[in-house]
Amino acid sequence: MANIKSAAKRARQNIKRREENKRTKSLLKTAIRRFEESLEDGDPEEARFNLNAAVRQIDKATSKGVVHKNNAARKKSRLHRLYNQKAVG
Repeated sequence: MANIKSAAKRARQNIKRREENKRTKSLLKTAIRRFEESLEDGDPEEARFNLNAAVRQIDKATSKGVVHKNNAARKKSRLHRLYNQKAVG
């Protein structure tokens, strides 16, 4: 444990931020998984809806700094490519 008051506060803040980041990452992974599952089920309407939800979660995680912008762009690109291959093509 920290001996200095400011270091103790910093440790408490880090714990809160880590929990929030973990929550955000979990929501992101869940949205992506739901999209992939709906794509496998073969329903293009539901897949499109879940794709939009996943992209929204990716953008939220990026704006919060949980995911790097290039990582987010890569994830969105891969999801769109999957959708175009399976649902549209």
